[in-house]
Amino acid sequence: MKKLLVLVLAAMMIMTACFATAEGFSGEIKLWVADSTVDFTKGQIEIFKTQHPEYADMTVIIEPVGEGEAATNLITDVEKGADVFTFAQDQLARLVAVGAVESVAPENMDAVIAENDAGSVAAVTMGDTMYAYPMTADNGYFLYYDKSVVTDPSTLEGILEQCAAAGKSFYMEINSAWYQTAFFFGAGCTLTYDSDDEGNLTGINCTYASEEGVKALKAMIETAKSPAFVNGSSAANTSNMAALVSGTWDVASVKSLLGDNYAATKLPTVGGFQMSGFGGYKLLGVKPQEDEAKLAACDALAAFLTSEEVQTARFEAVGWGPSNLKAKASEAVQNDIAQRALAEQLGFCVPQGQYPNEYWALGQALGDDVLADLYDNADDATLLDVLQKFQDTASSYVAK
Repeated sequence: MKKLLVLVLAAMMIMTACFATAEGFSGEIKLWVADSTVDFTKGQIEIFKTQHPEYADMTVIIEPVGEGEAATNLITDVEKGADVFTFAQDQLARLVAVGAVESVAPENMDAVIAENDAGSVAAVTMGDTMYAYPMTADNGYFLYYDKSVVTDPSTLEGILEQCAAAGKSFYMEINSAWYQTAFFFGAGCTLTYDSDDEGNLTGINCTYASEEGVKALKAMIETAKSPAFVNGSSAANTSNMAALVSGTWDVASVKSLLGDNYAATKLPTVGGFQMSGFGGYKLLGVKPQEDEAKLAACDALAAFLTSEEVQTARFEAVGWGPSNLKAKASEAVQNDIAQRALAEQLGFCVPQGQYPNEYWALGQALGDDVLADLYDNADDATLLDVLQKFQDTASSYVAK
């Protein structure tokens, strides 16, 4: 009897310990967010702890690593990387391929599907597996402009003329593979990659080496020739700016620069076609954990930071556009100038899928050549040859 009692007590102690572990976590979690949202996130962590007292003793270390850098940094050293991190949707395949992102906790999946727009749900899903939490539906770009200088923002040719006449500058980062798709996709080209459930590239769909591609490249070349053109995409780094192609992350800086002349709209036409580009989402991922209690804490934190409440507060604090359906439908979001411009532009955009890391360097090289005036006097045949080499190189990134 005494031996049985000891065994029962021991079993009860084990069950109690397991229950306590599952109910809370008092260790350390590292969180990566964009620099512009660090202070906002610190405040939200305190709210999270108040709403979830089981995590009141948890330490959250917040580091400023943006969505454009997070995946690369994490893949380089998964062990030292953040436990919870913001990343752009096109990085999902890379993260999945190296096992750097955990699937969403089963108990959170229904809420993710029900509460966010369909595009963002598709962005966090590969095959039948949901790998991340939708955070924003604003990973795209549009036109900011000074309405006292640019009175007609409908064509890029007109914008450049108006800026030049006023001695002002038009900014766009054409040596960025992200921004330059505004020309190529707008002209009717495609460049997408296929991937399997493990994140491996299995195919490419590219038509840059075409009449449409030449048209796009010629438009880039003519844009770069303008005396008003300056290569760049950050409002904080502009000088004498009257027009800028950027996104909602720049809204505070642009408002500060333009004051009462602040305006925003979709991208203009150029060469007779509507400029396009990438449209996408910022996501919140959780790194795989050996400690189940820590994994539960990471999932709880990720779910909270992507909730309607926090997405609404983040929009109000830093202007990031929500993916949450109720937050998107709020009067404040609907009446916001930048959000309206983005929503209009996204209607012309291509969803940003999975791209190999080499693609971004390839696009930069093409833009660098344009900026170096290498193609200013090139004929169509020469430009087609340039684009054929670009397309062949882009295709070589797919495993044979």
